[in-house]
This record gives sequence, C-alpha cells and structure tokens, in this order.
Amino acid sequence: MKLQEVMPRLGFGTYGRWKVEGIEAILCALETGYRHLDTAQTYDTETEVGTALGQSGLSRAEIFLTTKISTDNYAEGRLIPSLETSLSHLEVDQVDLTLLHWPSPNGAQPLAAYLEPLLEAQDRGLTKYIGVSNFTIALLDQARSIAGEGRIATNQVELNPFIQNKKLAQYCADHGIMVTCYQPIAHGRLGDDPVLVDMASRYDASPEQLALAFELAKGYAAIPTSGKRERIASNFAAQHLKLSPEDIALIETRDRNLRAIAPDWGPDWD
Repeated sequence: MKLQEVMPRLGFGTYGRWKVEGIEAILCALETGYRHLDTAQTYDTETEVGTALGQSGLSRAEIFLTTKISTDNYAEGRLIPSLETSLSHLEVDQVDLTLLHWPSPNGAQPLAAYLEPLLEAQDRGLTKYIGVSNFTIALLDQARSIAGEGRIATNQVELNPFIQNKKLAQYCADHGIMVTCYQPIAHGRLGDDPVLVDMASRYDASPEQLALAFELAKGYAAIPTSGKRERIASNFAAQHLKLSPEDIALIETRDRNLRAIAPDWGPDWD
C-alpha cells in the first residue's frame, strides 16, 4: 500500500515534548485522537514517545510512528545501528516511516552514502516506509535515481501559509511523493496576518486551524505540536474544517516565502 493510504494526515509532532510534561502531552494527543506521532533522533523525544505509547493502552498497530535519522549518523556503518537504537527507545520492533532528517550538511557526503543504508534498513524490516526531509527538487531527483521510483514516500518540509513551497510541492505531487508539513502553523505567527484573522473569524476558527485545514485540503500531511491540552484539541479539530475553494485560493496569496528554519549548512532551497 502507498503511504498516502495508511498514514494519518494529521499527526502530532513531538519536538520539545520532553520529560514528564512531554509524556503527558503525547498521552493527551493520543487521548484526543491523534494516531500519528512524529519524532526524530535529534528531538531527543523517542524515549518519551515510547513511554507514552506503553502507558496509552493502545496497540502498536493503532499508531503510525515516524522517526528521522540525524546527519551525525550518516557516517559509514552508523545509520542502521542508530535506527536500531531508535527502535529500542521507542520500544518497538519496527517504525512505520524513517526519514533522512536533512541532506548532508554542506553536501559533505554523497547522497548514496547515506540513502543506500536507509534502503537496506527498509529491506531488513526496520521501517515500513522511507522518506526524506528538507530535500530540494535537485536532491529529490538524485534520491529517486538512487532508490528507484516509488521508494521515497514523503518529503517533510517547512510549509504553512507564509511559506508554501509551491514549486517543490508540485514536483512532489507529480512524482507521487507525499508532502508532510512541519511548522504547519508557523509557530504562532499567523495571527499577524489580517486576511487570515478575518477569514478565521468567518469560520469561527483560529488562524492555526485555518492553516491546518488549508494544508489538508491541498492533500498534504501536517504535524503540529503543542504542550497545551486546549491547543492539542483545537489543532486536531481542524481536520473537520472545510474551506471554500475561494478561501483556499485567498490563503495561497498569503505566501511570503518566509522560511523560519534555514541553517547556513542547509541545501540551496528552491
């Protein structure tokens, strides 16, 4: 089955969900109804996710789990052992999706050197699906050439009404690669836009709910996070908000190419 058929489109991001408070937030998300949890080796929340899953009473089959390989683990011989450590932290035998968190910083390592071990990890059953994060069109072209058509299931990128990555998103759509949005609610900055604030009031919604509804309407997945029970519930409710075609088009005009996460060692963005 394709990733689009099995991954819940609205997931719960776990960046910043540390220690007891983090476990409580993840449990709250599961109680609210989230069934997709997104973590990463560099988030240092895999243990919290594993603990919350164990305490939730939910079966492994009910939860879609994503983790991401740190660029520190791209060195020869390190990727697969690092994923096995992630599985141990998560207290599972297999994750549903494993991503390369970033391209190699400053392009120091050739893509094949760290994509091929990820392909091997999938062949060995450590992960059901594989994908990438923060990849440009040029890097996706390379990844598809190395992996073969259909193996790169998603590209997780910063995407919200202020940075819509339209060219990259269209490329992904054209090649059957799901777009997963991180920073999908722009870290609370959407309330600065009067057009979004006015539209949200017409829907009796928040600008954040509007953003998530927009991303889901575009066919993307989104992984908002929060440590607050009311915001966790509000974000989850956004999937029931149906925007008119006119309002989707209006949100498309709010694109500012305003990227919040752009390290100097990152790729040359599209």
